[in-house]
Amino acid sequence: MADEGAGWLGIDLGTQSVRVLLVTASGRVLGSGSAPLTGRRDGVRHEQDPEQWWSALCTASRAALGSAPGVPVGGLAVCGTSGTVLLTDGSGRPVSPALMYDDGRATAEAGRARRAGLAVQDTWALPKALWLLGEYGGGAGAGRAAGAGGRTPAPRLRLAHQPDLVIARLTGEPPPADSSHALKTGYDLHAEAWPEAALAQLGLPEILLPDVVRPGTRLGEVRPDAADATGIPAGTPVLAGMTDGCAAQIASGALRPGSWNSVLGTTLVLKGAARDPVRDPAGVVYNHRAPDGTWLPGGASSVGAGVLAAHFPDADPAAMDARAAAFEPSRAVAYPLVSPGERFPFRAPDATALVLGEPEGDAGLWAALLQGVGFAERLCLDYLHHLGAPLDGPLTFTGGGARSRYWNQLRADILARPARVPEQTEPALGMAALAAYGASGAGALADVTERMVRVRTVLEPRPDRTAALAEPYARLVHALRERGWLPAPVAEHALTRLHLDTGES
Repeated sequence: MADEGAGWLGIDLGTQSVRVLLVTASGRVLGSGSAPLTGRRDGVRHEQDPEQWWSALCTASRAALGSAPGVPVGGLAVCGTSGTVLLTDGSGRPVSPALMYDDGRATAEAGRARRAGLAVQDTWALPKALWLLGEYGGGAGAGRAAGAGGRTPAPRLRLAHQPDLVIARLTGEPPPADSSHALKTGYDLHAEAWPEAALAQLGLPEILLPDVVRPGTRLGEVRPDAADATGIPAGTPVLAGMTDGCAAQIASGALRPGSWNSVLGTTLVLKGAARDPVRDPAGVVYNHRAPDGTWLPGGASSVGAGVLAAHFPDADPAAMDARAAAFEPSRAVAYPLVSPGERFPFRAPDATALVLGEPEGDAGLWAALLQGVGFAERLCLDYLHHLGAPLDGPLTFTGGGARSRYWNQLRADILARPARVPEQTEPALGMAALAAYGASGAGALADVTERMVRVRTVLEPRPDRTAALAEPYARLVHALRERGWLPAPVAEHALTRLHLDTGES
């Protein structure tokens, strides 16, 4: 068991900030720190200067450790945004900007990768790596794939994910990538190997690819000059991390098979735990691999709380929630996409935001949007059930949307199942737990997180509210099917589950 006298350092390299938490094995937060990050957005372009990740970490880690002077640090782990990638030289220094998780410039490269037999999405790291090679590697990626005899990039080039750059600064050498971040770069989690034939067909040189290890693997220790810069004690073990989404799942405690974490932020992400991978021929659901070899299936929707800010930029959410309570159900039914196109619970690149009926003023529209996100969340769970995913464990609500007590209860009513809301849900907490697990070398990650994660409240669904909200949910399912976005078998499965939950024939 991890030493309760030690603090475990979790580092989250986000989009807008670097966040650091120092946490005991029992979940007590000893210190926290953060520092802002900036990026460049221009249409589908989204870049960051990777050098600022290190400077922000130095600021954030000193703030976190300064709150608990003298507390020994047992180890640290780092998470980053899934799909963010850059090129570095042999020492781990960046030679390109970082293409962020949602940079959309590599659609052509994604198409090439799919034709090579790799199930990747347009914004995954592998297409962006190919794009970076074309821009910064002498055109090798595009030239070789096209049969044009493109030259191989210089051996000093190396592909890196967001945490790799920071870990290289901490330990003094470029680290192996963790398999969680490597997933979207094409790494085969089943075989635990790079798909060499497909990558060679794409012109991705083997020398460019890092070695890969499982999360929780010891990568090295903090060297003295990095300790001077960050305040992290020299010699602190550095453990391989996971993506920010997996880190948030660890922080939710949803690691036993059948458990699920619903993260409601700008968009909606569901991540669960299973003994075996959840197979999805449509590629809507994909699987990360936990450090113990079990599986973490999940999917990311384009529906989420971002629609509230888009429609009501100056609103007081608590006041709007209070007004919306009078409209259950709302006269209008919404599928509130934050941006065009949907990825989960169905894939429809041409999908657009949908509102059926006329909302009753601002309060009615607010209610329709809240309910619409809940309906999308239910449809995600219906789709997972359709695929045979285990859903018999606890459901946890996290993300910014979970700060709304009203919305949490509404979602539990729509889903017809209890939901837990933890006290602390930051990805940095998940990385502190992973560091404690990796440094101990024994036990299960779920055991570590259950000691660290503290549940604030448990919400019980109200059957009368579930019944009242069933008809608008069914209406939305029919509308999505009629538009050709939702496959008919999935729609039928969703309606069958609805009848079971409400007792209707």
